[in-house]
Amino acid sequence: MQRILVVDDAEVNRELLRGMLKDDYIVELAEDGEQAVQKLQKYQDETTALLLDLQMPKLDGFGVIAEMKENGWLGKIPVLVISGEQAAEVENQCFELGVSDFIHKPFEMSIVKNRVKNTVELFNCKNQLEAKVERQTERLRRQHRLIQLQAEKLKETKPFNELMMQYRSAIMEVETKLHILNDEFSHQYNRNPFESIKSRLKTPESIYEKLTRKGAAVTVGNIREKLADVAGVRVICSFPDDIYRLAELFIRQDDIILLTRKDYIKNPKDNGYRSLHIIIEVPIFLSSAKIYRKVEVQFRTIAMDFWASLEHKLKYKKDVENAEEIVRKLKDCADSIELLDYQMQGIRNEIDRARP
Repeated sequence: MQRILVVDDAEVNRELLRGMLKDDYIVELAEDGEQAVQKLQKYQDETTALLLDLQMPKLDGFGVIAEMKENGWLGKIPVLVISGEQAAEVENQCFELGVSDFIHKPFEMSIVKNRVKNTVELFNCKNQLEAKVERQTERLRRQHRLIQLQAEKLKETKPFNELMMQYRSAIMEVETKLHILNDEFSHQYNRNPFESIKSRLKTPESIYEKLTRKGAAVTVGNIREKLADVAGVRVICSFPDDIYRLAELFIRQDDIILLTRKDYIKNPKDNGYRSLHIIIEVPIFLSSAKIYRKVEVQFRTIAMDFWASLEHKLKYKKDVENAEEIVRKLKDCADSIELLDYQMQGIRNEIDRARP
């Protein structure tokens, strides 16, 4: 049976509550706050609830709550205040201090039994859930530490470092091709099709984690064959039609092999994400041979990239309040950004037509 501590300076109240609860719980009694603290020190791991009077000699109920908070017991043992106090501000004060429920005097057996039962069950569920979350968090910590250790080992191997050098070279090849197209546009049309290029190489930790998630062994062969986004290039354009024109000219180059193309501009994701993704193979020229390596290239407007950056921050913040409302607002912003992109493109076209 679970143990409950009843604290009240009136013996009649203690005995009355013991009679109501003795069939379901082991009932410990204390006649003032000091006794209560002593019994909590002795039975803190076994006490499943505390029924606490507020007005008592030596140490009152508020003093007991303060002691429980200081010792870390308040998060483990639910407190039900037993009091004849009817003022709402007293109840509010108790709840603000962390009390779980309030039982008014004189006692009604069914109310006492049900409130104690419900509080104990809810607190047990809360503690079980917290324990489960803590176990899962610890498992994730161990998993992350393992990934870090394996990634460190991966970085020390020569074949892995050679492969990463090849992916860096592939990124440079893509950037060079895009810069040449940009220069050509600048000479022919007196404007540039893109504003900037950003590139990144996937970290060993991210590579290890993604292959593990796919159920594949972490080998150089699997990195090469099963991952298409180890090397990534993001091209930030001014207008939507620049995206399609630049991507088409880039893909048409005879040494580029197009593997996949996903148009999230014409077909946005449900959350509003927009971007044109292509996965290509590009040649790199080593001392011994010409080989091809995969590169993921993303084309976005400035507005699309700003939106994606904000959405990415939200995705990895687990403690954001009103997350669903923020997701809805982000979707609205994505729709507004699409409209703005095409309005700006229309203004640019008008300016171009007005030029002599």
